[in-house]
Amino acid sequence: MPKMPDILLVKNAIHLAQHYALENQYPEGYWRGSDETNNAMEAEFIFINYFLGTNDALQTQKLVKQILDCQLDDGTWGVYYGSPGELSITTECYFALKLAGVNVDLPNMKKARDFILAHGGIEKTRIFTKFWLALFGQYAWHSIPVLPPELIYLPSWFPINIYEFASWARSGIVPLMIILTEKPVCRIPVTAQISELYVNSNATSSNHPALPFFSLQRFFIFADKCLRLYEKSPWKPGRNKAKKKVLDWMMERVQADGTTGGTEAGWSFTMLAFKTAGYSSDHPVIKNCLDGVLKNYSYEDAGALRIEATNSPIWDTCLMLTALIDSGLAINSPALAKGVEFLLRNQIKSKGDWQVKVPNVEPAGWAFEFANNYYPDIDDTAEVLIALSRYQNNSTSPNDNLHQAIQQGTRWMLALQSENGGWAAFDKDNTRTLLTKLPFFDFGEIIDPPSVDVTAHVLEALGVLGFSLDHPQIKRGLDYIFSEQEADGSWFGRWGVNYIYGTSAVIVALRALNVTMSELPIARGIDWILSKQNPDGGWGESCASYVNLDESGVGPSTASQTAWALMALIAANRIDDAATQNGMAYLCKTLPDTGIWDEPYYTGCGFGGYLTGMRPTRDVVKNLGKELSTGFMLRYDLYRHYWPLRALGMYKEAMKAKIVNSA
Repeated sequence: MPKMPDILLVKNAIHLAQHYALENQYPEGYWRGSDETNNAMEAEFIFINYFLGTNDALQTQKLVKQILDCQLDDGTWGVYYGSPGELSITTECYFALKLAGVNVDLPNMKKARDFILAHGGIEKTRIFTKFWLALFGQYAWHSIPVLPPELIYLPSWFPINIYEFASWARSGIVPLMIILTEKPVCRIPVTAQISELYVNSNATSSNHPALPFFSLQRFFIFADKCLRLYEKSPWKPGRNKAKKKVLDWMMERVQADGTTGGTEAGWSFTMLAFKTAGYSSDHPVIKNCLDGVLKNYSYEDAGALRIEATNSPIWDTCLMLTALIDSGLAINSPALAKGVEFLLRNQIKSKGDWQVKVPNVEPAGWAFEFANNYYPDIDDTAEVLIALSRYQNNSTSPNDNLHQAIQQGTRWMLALQSENGGWAAFDKDNTRTLLTKLPFFDFGEIIDPPSVDVTAHVLEALGVLGFSLDHPQIKRGLDYIFSEQEADGSWFGRWGVNYIYGTSAVIVALRALNVTMSELPIARGIDWILSKQNPDGGWGESCASYVNLDESGVGPSTASQTAWALMALIAANRIDDAATQNGMAYLCKTLPDTGIWDEPYYTGCGFGGYLTGMRPTRDVVKNLGKELSTGFMLRYDLYRHYWPLRALGMYKEAMKAKIVNSA
């Protein structure tokens, strides 16, 4: 095991990491790392440009390079770093490469083709992959479930309505109402067609597993058949009016950068829907969106163009500010002031979809992205409030704007607490699991129930803000968190990988609320963390833990996950433990002179792949494989920087306090 770290090594690591942060702050005051997902993003951007007729040869070449650079040795593409190949993503990448003119006789293309056929061909891909194929005549539209535009009229009290979907799903589902109704087909050359990927050339219909006679799935399949009959009817009163309402809804949500929804599904389907509705490709609503994607949702490196599913400047900035403050950067540093001003400028004071369920609260949250005013999120708001409060509590100069922003943001955040005591990412009580039974949704999460990690961040923010344990909303939040603890003492990580993230978030929050650290739930959580330390002193956890519960807390050591474990240990006053000392030594010895740790692994989660967004049971995951076909994982580039920096800072401050108390 590594030796106990010298405090000078800790201070040197902090100095290097702080220097990196200061050198990489944007002039506008924010920090932003790249958000890496999977290569379906590049494939689908090729599809979008081909469909719109906006494909540029040089841009396509760069997208092709990105896809080929990420192809695995067996010819496949996966969901996360180190994952096995995944059928749907491999199919989309193969088709995109062929559409772009890549020779199918190349060995890598043959490998991809062999993999696809060996795993059931196009017939076994997810609905969204079939949707992309149908746009180009490579799959039958009549085999894809129906979403008529009349659904836009269903009131918010009805069990199925657009506001019962998660925000990220809603921004994609509404434009799909146009596309799936019109069923457009963009003609492509015979040389780009992919009939060779069918195992059975006649099998283009949806395959439903055997279902109990009385089940929601069977009911919704029957309902889908009824809707198909309606679609064939020549008499559809109100259809044109419904389509106009859908287009108006979409247009209202176009953001300052031209995109919608803050996610790839939102802006991609919106562009396709406007094009399908008759808008020209050079119409401002489409052109500005394409420009916005290239400006804010892409990274170019070494001749390759990577498309991001989202961007995270607010998230990166607030977490960087907290790390810099907690690691001892002078509070009067211009970098901190610029970062705080950036956050204050980006507080959202306009209306959003969340107001459907919380109508009488002043808008005052923060979003994840540069421009996503309709969808501020609770997790970002909590972390922003932590950063702003840390800054305010240490500053000697009063700032009325800062104080007001904190007060307003806190009121907004409290108002979004769900009925069960927890907080979700975007909405209050977005928990109707019956939506997950709809035939169209076989990929990712489409509802946004409360999660432990978001709830923990909210409680941490309230603790930093000075709220007491007697506050009724804190009591309800704590009851929710304790009810969600796993049998082994850990907590599930909805938005970070995975149980290390969730467990750390809870323990750090409880410390901020001055909960006694010897409480049994905390002790059990700490014991779990201690049991997961790797021989090299670090901690790691694979994305596979989302589908194999035996792998919770298991994986190669990473800087971010080691930091999360250490933050929990330090919060629990375990700074003298050998595990803490060895973990700090791991961070110090693995930090390069560049000031940022190396970390290829994905430690962020978009969708665990359970369709419900809730923590799983063994029954839920028993039929899911490590390829995470229904999951969506992310690598936040700056996770490898600000989380370890904050852990180092917490350790340094804890050691300083120990010396003072022992004097």
